[in-house]
Amino acid sequence: MNLKFWLSTGHLPATHPAALFLLLAFLAIAFLLRKAFCSWLCPVGTLSEYLWRAGRTLFGRTFQITRWLDIPLRSLKYLLLGFFGWAVANMSPAAISEFMHSPYGAIADVRMLNFFRHLGETAAIVLAVLVVASVLVQNFWCRYLCPYGALLGVASLLSPLRIRRSESVCIDCAKCAKACPSALPVDRLISIKSAECTGCLECVAVCPSEGALQLALPHWTRAPKDGRLPAWALAVGIAVLFLGIVGYAHSAGYWNGDVPEYVYRQLIPQANTVEHPAE
Repeated sequence: MNLKFWLSTGHLPATHPAALFLLLAFLAIAFLLRKAFCSWLCPVGTLSEYLWRAGRTLFGRTFQITRWLDIPLRSLKYLLLGFFGWAVANMSPAAISEFMHSPYGAIADVRMLNFFRHLGETAAIVLAVLVVASVLVQNFWCRYLCPYGALLGVASLLSPLRIRRSESVCIDCAKCAKACPSALPVDRLISIKSAECTGCLECVAVCPSEGALQLALPHWTRAPKDGRLPAWALAVGIAVLFLGIVGYAHSAGYWNGDVPEYVYRQLIPQANTVEHPAE
């Protein structure tokens, strides 16, 4: 909502501007460095990785959903993204401003915190199912349900960086495909263009043939060393983009919203009772 408000009016939103700058940082990372937020920064992705690794320890393996079911399940996160996009697209800048400055919008962050602090029975059951699914199926939430990851995946389609395979050096061992958390057929493609690629470099790390797999720019860029980007450079790029954009927001005074602290503290006890402006 804040991104649409900013693009529509040219003015930075006054309420929850930090969320806008975080979104801009993650979109910038996706545009320049693939969907690397998901594999390098996301705390939910980190938790998901711990869960499936625990499952592999317990059962000796994780389970793969059959392809005929896997493909439609992957579309769920894009459907969720489409729903949120449709909802925001139908809000005018004035409506967004009104929502953000309502008591409901002003303490939306507290409401989200309270959702996890005071879990209801239904929410607890849903979270428990997601945890069990994440133990059994690698990256279940990220793979099938995360709309934020879907958004970054769409943005990453514009990234010039790709995992590129050299057929002349490849020994067809298929270790890269087995290591890919997104189950992409890396061993059968020349360039990985999929929105599911998170730039984790797991495929590059397990490749036994030097130079067979690289994260690289297109050949037409004439970058040094065929445009290859080492893992440390990717990590530095992510850190520079994230810390640079967040640091700018802090230093320029755009990080904190315009809700006075005393008003914010008065609203916090009402977090679970304030009504949505549309109700």
